[in-house]
Amino acid sequence: MSPPELVIRGGTVILPTGARPADIAVSNGVITAIGSEVHAGAQVIDATDLVVLPGVVDAHVHFNEPGRADWEGWEAGTRGAAAGGVTTVLEMPLNAHPPTTTPAAFDQKLAIATEKSLVDFGLWGGLVPDNLDNLQILHQRGVVGFKAFMSDSGIDDFHRVPDGILAIALKTTARLGAIVGVHAESPPLLETTGAPDPIAWCRARPAAAEVDAIRRLLACMRGAGRSVRAHVVHVSCTAGLAEVDAARRKGVSITAETCPHYLAFTEEDFERIGPPLKCAPPIRDADTREALWQEVLAGRVDLIGSDHSPCPAAAKHKGEHDIWQAWGGVAGIQATLPVLLTDGVHARGLSFERVAHLTATAPAQLFGLYPRKGAIAVGADADFAIVDPEQRWTFGAKDLQTKSGVSAYLGREFTGQVVRTIVRGQTVFADGEVSGEPGWGQLLKPNHAN
Repeated sequence: MSPPELVIRGGTVILPTGARPADIAVSNGVITAIGSEVHAGAQVIDATDLVVLPGVVDAHVHFNEPGRADWEGWEAGTRGAAAGGVTTVLEMPLNAHPPTTTPAAFDQKLAIATEKSLVDFGLWGGLVPDNLDNLQILHQRGVVGFKAFMSDSGIDDFHRVPDGILAIALKTTARLGAIVGVHAESPPLLETTGAPDPIAWCRARPAAAEVDAIRRLLACMRGAGRSVRAHVVHVSCTAGLAEVDAARRKGVSITAETCPHYLAFTEEDFERIGPPLKCAPPIRDADTREALWQEVLAGRVDLIGSDHSPCPAAAKHKGEHDIWQAWGGVAGIQATLPVLLTDGVHARGLSFERVAHLTATAPAQLFGLYPRKGAIAVGADADFAIVDPEQRWTFGAKDLQTKSGVSAYLGREFTGQVVRTIVRGQTVFADGEVSGEPGWGQLLKPNHAN
């Protein structure tokens, strides 16, 4: 038997069965052995005192290409992924121009992603009022799900879906076995103008708007059949999670994610930082943040996605004196693991097993990529985020990969750092430097489409 191409030796490995010291052997991009007697390989990585996590599957990113590559683009976006321990990204349909709402737009985005991505990727399809006839063919193309907005998206070519059309679309996606990801805020409860300071943005988009929209989503799901599936993206409040949890306990197939910025920041931070932290739903108060952490610890959050949504620096800067003028979105693809390690593992006792589940296993399972992705197991792709759990560091401009150079996380101190990222056996980030090459990433399709 030939020796493995790669061995990761001496680390604490986060396996589906728990954390334990183990060596990992890799050949042809796949994990071939896990244990204490793994033979030496052509390349050996010493992971002593490090934790080996399954690579992050970030189910919610915006790279804005084609059409708006100056906002981020696939190369810059996946450089950030590599630096953040993210080995798979599921990229959203809007902000690109054209949005991924037609087969032609899917093919256009796929060609660019295949050429430029440093990490593996899946593509979300869009659900808008005028593309219901395209849902089946997009599903056949291999989209991981369909993204819909119940409120204004802020993008002229990606319109919100009224409840009646959403109910019809859910019947189609249920028949296909597809999942719909929903931005849940109710327009009647949102203010569209206000005072220029950041706190006015928070008050204009109250938690009640999320709760009302989730209730409306559940009403739309009731007539769509038993196989209907929905996922509520970027939930910022525990009241929204309670609606999801109550429905789930009644057998409804609904899940919810939250984002690192809701776990890391408060309204006071937003007042201090300003436009880089503007997002929708907005950052909440300190009590809500702590309550959200308790939901994470209790297992009532299904997964964590970054909702990485960058824009040109000028689009943020123009909101410095009037928050309403700034683009809404947080550049955060590099922050998911640092936030969970610092504010979760160290500050609140979150286990590494839960970190692995929230960031890798759960999203891979939900979007049909498991067991190829999402866990460290023999036969799975050799995707790893190797972290130094005790390393203290400050997120500086030299660390930031996003094209604009703007991030709410700049200057934030963390305990726990990604030191190496490996995608299918290939190191794409190590020792503070991105080493991956554009074009290494491969398209991933849900199990139903393979």
